[in-house]
Amino acid sequence: MTDQDPAARGAPAPTATQAKTLTLPRHITVRELGELLHVGGVEVIKELMKRGVMAAINQSVEYELAAAVAGAYGFEPQPEGGAAATAEKPLEAEDAGQVQARPPVVTVMGHVDHGKTSLLDAIRETKVAAGEVGAITQHIGAYQVEVNGHKITFIDTPGHEAFTAMRARGATVTDIAVLVVSADDGVMPQTLEAIDHARAAKVPVIVAINKIDLPAANPERVKQQLTQHGVVIEEYGGEVIAVPVSAKTKQGLDDLLEHILLVAEISELKANPDRPAEGTIIESEKDASRGPMATVIVQKGTLRVGDIVVAGDTSGKVKAMFDDKGRRLAEAGPATPVEIMGLDSVPQAGDTIAVVVDERTARDEAEARARQTAEAAQTRAVTLESLSGEIAAGRTRDLNIVIKADVQGSVEAIHDSLEPLSLPDVRVSIIHTAAGNVSESDVMLAAASKAIIVAFNVKADTGARRLAESERVDIRHYQIIYELIEDIEKAVKGLMQPVTQEVKDGHAEVRAIFKVRGGRIAGCYVSDGLVRRNSLVRVLRGREVMHTSRVSSLRHLKEDVREITNGLECGIGVEKFDAFQAGDVIEAYHVEQKG
Repeated sequence: MTDQDPAARGAPAPTATQAKTLTLPRHITVRELGELLHVGGVEVIKELMKRGVMAAINQSVEYELAAAVAGAYGFEPQPEGGAAATAEKPLEAEDAGQVQARPPVVTVMGHVDHGKTSLLDAIRETKVAAGEVGAITQHIGAYQVEVNGHKITFIDTPGHEAFTAMRARGATVTDIAVLVVSADDGVMPQTLEAIDHARAAKVPVIVAINKIDLPAANPERVKQQLTQHGVVIEEYGGEVIAVPVSAKTKQGLDDLLEHILLVAEISELKANPDRPAEGTIIESEKDASRGPMATVIVQKGTLRVGDIVVAGDTSGKVKAMFDDKGRRLAEAGPATPVEIMGLDSVPQAGDTIAVVVDERTARDEAEARARQTAEAAQTRAVTLESLSGEIAAGRTRDLNIVIKADVQGSVEAIHDSLEPLSLPDVRVSIIHTAAGNVSESDVMLAAASKAIIVAFNVKADTGARRLAESERVDIRHYQIIYELIEDIEKAVKGLMQPVTQEVKDGHAEVRAIFKVRGGRIAGCYVSDGLVRRNSLVRVLRGREVMHTSRVSSLRHLKEDVREITNGLECGIGVEKFDAFQAGDVIEAYHVEQKG
């Protein structure tokens, strides 16, 4: 019998008519999977190795892998809870007949000193505290107001940077953006940034022309400036609502809130409250007395005290919930902001939170999310070369670009030169332009929008360079405009070839060789850097390269490990090679694209 024959591995091989249905959870340990399949954990590990996965006996694997192994043993796997357990279904299919209208979630953005905070405070004071004598307002990063029997949720963030930072982490919370522009100051650089950030997020914009009580106020000039930058308000024949307001005198606040409700009604915002809750973390901290605290916007379902939740790569049980006035709540429905207590550690803003069936599932899901985050960090880099490859393969149809240049004339010349490069099936989309150095805000917008930054005769600020490195955003510097245009044109046509570089991770000296079933492994001492499971490696004997492949197994003190670092001993198995000699050096490395 071959190794593929289930009967040879201790399990009967069912025929097509005898195949048994096997229900599997979203995550299961190798040992538990072996028990369900009536085989040893080692046999499961072998099946996983054939699929390029090295897993320890107590390590958790995801449903897709477990299902593949079960299929090899003749079972018909199915997820716990049906198909919904492995993939999210569209709202219409998932919640047909159960959806209800929900409050809009609004983010306020604009230039510094144009009155964002004052406007939010005025709305809160007028619509929240007025009807509640002695109410103490808690800062939980979000709050609700009620207008004519309808609720509106406001996210109180520092501005468009925080708004886009959440988008960069995959969070899509905001339904409507309110752009605050000072009537006496007009459109300023951060106003334009906020406009571009809102456009990139594809959310409707309402303009609040603030400070109309000042003697120098000129709302008409603001409307004209906005039109020059592509924001055409209704009275000028566009679709953008502009509302004159004064945070100081509270003039126009009711009008602004009513227009928010109008846009929400047109958007038909709906959710199903009768399902396990899902939402997004918008703020978090570790309180000295209460432990990890997180502000959550519930997006689907209803969150209740006692629910087991996973939030990012942490989990816990909701011990208590509070609203923005510090009152305890028993439950919170869609678009409701609440502060929750009970998580094991502090999650990050932008992390998703979801209710799961039990604590074990929560822990397994948190571990899986942590792995996915680590893997995504290695693969999420967006470069002009990678986008060109995506275009060539037909996987993307948009090339998003942020343009920064030394002067406005250069900005306009580059913008006008790049837009015509669009092809029928590939669109060049300029999502933001400005004169000046590349800033952190530019990088965050590029990260959230999967864009590249072209910098013409300008540098990147120190903070922007660090952020671009961590977010893996491609900043391309040019001094000749024709080279810039040529590179973008090649990318649009899918002709750019990725430039790669090899990065050495570490070296391990072979000191002993051990026989194991099926071959030999090298007993090594890591002399520098580190070696990871599945690392690319080459076996060196003097100056000669004996073999190049991957690490197939990595052990430390008889335990399977993910990585081994400088100064430690370990056992290393190398794919398709076991002719080790004492004194050989195993060099671990990885290949990455050059930015």
